[in-house]
Amino acid sequence: MKTTFKYIILFAVIFISKTIQAQNVHFVQNGVIEFEKRSNMYALIKKKINKENESWILPAYEQYKKNNPQFKVSKSILSFNKDKSLYKWPPVDEVMNNNWVSRDIFSDLKNTISTDFDTQSSITQKSIYEETYLVKDSVRKINWKITDETREIAGYECRRANAIIMDSVYVVAYYSNQIAVSGGPESFTGLPGMILGLALPHENMTWFATKVTETTIPEKDLTPPVKGKPTDNKGLTAIVTKAFKNYGPEALAELKVYSF
Repeated sequence: MKTTFKYIILFAVIFISKTIQAQNVHFVQNGVIEFEKRSNMYALIKKKINKENESWILPAYEQYKKNNPQFKVSKSILSFNKDKSLYKWPPVDEVMNNNWVSRDIFSDLKNTISTDFDTQSSITQKSIYEETYLVKDSVRKINWKITDETREIAGYECRRANAIIMDSVYVVAYYSNQIAVSGGPESFTGLPGMILGLALPHENMTWFATKVTETTIPEKDLTPPVKGKPTDNKGLTAIVTKAFKNYGPEALAELKVYSF
């Protein structure tokens, strides 16, 4: 009887301790997240080489490997509160690479994305060659599969989720429910917390948070972009398809980049 009573007391203490710990967890609802995008240029360039072009792309690829690091790194910022977010790329002085083979539209893509979590809508500013478009549409619907795998990112414990988008693009995301906003970098949302890590393994790219700063965000810092020709996702697809239809299947394959 005494032993049973001891176990009851022990379980009660553990339960109370866990409850107090849960009550003391602080949930972030506004702030700024700094992301680092890493593109594996060696892999991206190598994918472009085939029997028809290897005589001129392969030498450029080997020259690129001699003079450049494997990963191209760029910085982006996500400002957010519980209702909205704005994802953008701060201006930087980039050193021009004279090796044409390093040009890759996916690694160079720099969309500005405003997301309204209440209305589940987004406004995305996209630059496509000489034109800028303002794409207004609903947020991307993603069928996430949450796993038990966890890892720490920028000081936050994150849980892994997997998904397939655009029929064939495999996505791995790591989110933290300590940041109580269902947002993330680029156009990725829909998890029970903020996405702090994102990987497209077959596209050879990752986005990982390097710093999270909890701070009040003025409304002006969440103002959606306004410059660009207005359209929606369906309209943009039609525009790009028409522009590229005479350039072969490889050009049309770039559609998924502009739909990203």
